[in-house]
Amino acid sequence: MLKYGIDALPAGTRIAAIAISPVLGGKPISVNQTAALAIKGVRQVVITDDSVAVVADHTGAAKKGLEAAAITWDDGPNRAVSQVDILRLLDEKSQQAGAVARSEGDVAAALSAAAVRIDAVYQLPFLAHTAMEPMNCTVHVRNDACELWVGTQNMSSAKQATAALTGLPPEKVIIHNHIVGGGFGRRLEVDGIVHAVKIGKQVKGPVKVIWSREEDIQHGYYRPYYYDRLSGGIDGAGNPVAWSHRISGSSIFARIAPAAMRNGVDPDGVEGASHLPYKLPAIHVEFKQVEPQGVLTSWWRGVGPSHNIFVVESFIDELAAAAKMDPVEYRKRLLSENPRALKVLQLVAEKAGWGNVLPERQGRGVAVQFAFGTYLAMVADVSVAKDGTVRVTRIVTAVDCGLTVNPDTIAAQMEGGALYGLTAALYGAITFSEGRVEQGNFDTYPPLRIDEAPHVETHIVPSAEAPGGIGEAAISAVFPAVTNAIFAATAKRIRTLPINPEDLKA
Repeated sequence: MLKYGIDALPAGTRIAAIAISPVLGGKPISVNQTAALAIKGVRQVVITDDSVAVVADHTGAAKKGLEAAAITWDDGPNRAVSQVDILRLLDEKSQQAGAVARSEGDVAAALSAAAVRIDAVYQLPFLAHTAMEPMNCTVHVRNDACELWVGTQNMSSAKQATAALTGLPPEKVIIHNHIVGGGFGRRLEVDGIVHAVKIGKQVKGPVKVIWSREEDIQHGYYRPYYYDRLSGGIDGAGNPVAWSHRISGSSIFARIAPAAMRNGVDPDGVEGASHLPYKLPAIHVEFKQVEPQGVLTSWWRGVGPSHNIFVVESFIDELAAAAKMDPVEYRKRLLSENPRALKVLQLVAEKAGWGNVLPERQGRGVAVQFAFGTYLAMVADVSVAKDGTVRVTRIVTAVDCGLTVNPDTIAAQMEGGALYGLTAALYGAITFSEGRVEQGNFDTYPPLRIDEAPHVETHIVPSAEAPGGIGEAAISAVFPAVTNAIFAATAKRIRTLPINPEDLKA
């Protein structure tokens, strides 16, 4: 039987509910321990530098005790952080030159000579991971060793952090790693383990620390907010002559692996943007590192391409529209020297019935990408109601991921990835006010519901090429496939996510 981290129950385990400072960098200043300890089943109140935990015989008592504790907080230096300030900073910095990731041809000259020039700003929000298994860690700190029962994506960092906190040598840190009930990059970070060890140091015996959904959503390491500026030009025949793209946002590698940075460029931050599948005569791509105050950022399922593919494939569609060309035919023209990308595009167009006439306010959108070592093309069928409500009815994918080992797994990843990405496209946005995350649970950070899930169809191109990645590919493509379909249905271009129905009313 599969055993997740939250299922671990060493003998004598007690349960802890945790409240973390609602503002990054804050600390507790007042805790009503008497009221908390008066709750039946509560055994202990633990206060750390930035959290309060109530330890009890069971979860219900721990949660009631935490509520009774009536914590007040010193919000610290980030108390005034707001979404308006974050966007103002990104807008300002995005107008400054960044580190050059790629530069070929004379983009400035080509833009000035273009028959048509398009300038655009694209924005993508902070995103939480919201894994179904709540953040949790069971820890038993002893004088001679420390044991952890947890589902983690990063055992080495978990061991190092635990050793540093306990003063134990790393070989005395024993990690029982369990099945992860949803990671999506969130469990690459070890902050949940750090909180548990801090608490465990004050508890005799094993203690399981479980986060509420509110703690999870409001204390995440979010996908960065990206603010992108693009300029493109086409000639009289509609051919692209220039492409300029400046990406502004946090650098995850600068924090986690600074040695991976190359002359100021975060390789993940430009993946899917610096090397496109298309032939372009002049291209210039920059990365501008911008670190908003009071926000932690990290990898999110799909990482860099989850942002860049949306921007690139949306802007390619903008060029196609300016050229008055069909989006698939326009891409085919630009993929004449990329046979693998061309093949997935041709296959997905055929299987999706591209070119068929659709009813009013229904549209079909396409996206092509090369990311994670895999070529993928996706077509989304979308209907937009007169009140602006968007419904995705079908998604068709064509995949060339090299040598195929298990076709069923590929299809499953296409389905899961498309739905995870679609959730973010329609609903996902973490915002800040007075240093606090404004979203708290699935009422304010909603997931895609089962009755909203489209049919997802997968077609695999037989290939003997080296295997590519498949776990994140569909997520990146679904954003532009859906928004390009919305443009086809309404003639309204989506440059900021999540999709706002107010902008799409008839």
